[in-house]
Amino acid sequence: MAAVDVSGRGRELLAGRVPFVEATVVRAQVPASVRPGDGAIVLQDGSIEGFVGGQCAQGSVREAALGAIRDRRSVLLRVLPGEGEPFPETPGAHVVVNPCLSGGALEIFLQPRLPDPVVGVVGESPIVSALREMAPPLGFVVESGAGTEVVAGATAVVVASHGGDEAAVIRSALDAGVGFVGLVASRKRGAAVLDSLELSHCQRDRVHAPVGSDIGASTPAEIALSILAQLVREVRVNGLTAPQAPASEETTRTSAPVTAVDPVCGMTVTVGPTTPHLEVDGQDVWFCCPGCRDRKAAEG
Repeated sequence: MAAVDVSGRGRELLAGRVPFVEATVVRAQVPASVRPGDGAIVLQDGSIEGFVGGQCAQGSVREAALGAIRDRRSVLLRVLPGEGEPFPETPGAHVVVNPCLSGGALEIFLQPRLPDPVVGVVGESPIVSALREMAPPLGFVVESGAGTEVVAGATAVVVASHGGDEAAVIRSALDAGVGFVGLVASRKRGAAVLDSLELSHCQRDRVHAPVGSDIGASTPAEIALSILAQLVREVRVNGLTAPQAPASEETTRTSAPVTAVDPVCGMTVTVGPTTPHLEVDGQDVWFCCPGCRDRKAAEG
């Protein structure tokens, strides 16, 4: 298997705003097939670039990595052979026992590497200028939309056009699936804008008018700070993410991660292009490794 430049590949993915998990082996017990320092990239479709162990270990890494992306949290994965004494489950650590592991325990650190959330802004004002200056240290990217168009892939949209076609921008953002839409306006004007849109309760919950946490802000910099404070809470506490791009039925069927239970060892595996499988009585059956597949095949 060709070596993968994990650091270089990671930089390439981040530049393309592609979420992934960086997996690094931190401990390996003989006779494990990997060594400390070996690493891999795990993408959202479950594909693995690099080497962090054999088929059984890869299945556990894949499943834990997809969970790390979903939860936006790093995790220490401990992979034990069936006869091993299990480590206690602790916050930040996950233990799996792989009956089909050929021997040797592994500890693999999984770090999700997620692109900085994009805040799409509409309008130019001192508040927007302050947002541009203050957002980067907090891990946000501020980009401007054109006219009533919202920035593609934006996690949040802030409308600061101060009397422009605010209703059209809000509608565009909601139609694009943006989960947080903020309007810079007084309470009275904000309510009037929203009333003109005839929003459903679900849509209304996604619009914040006026936008920003209540910190008594009055200057442009303070208002920008209040907006960023609210966004940090939405991302860190409420799990705000960018809307998913619509996928065709064919794309969903072939690339979305799917899990199955190995009928031989009972292990949950994430199905991918290289996952071992058999057709049994007209049904696809998936396995954690070729050994389990071969045992099933031998049963007839």
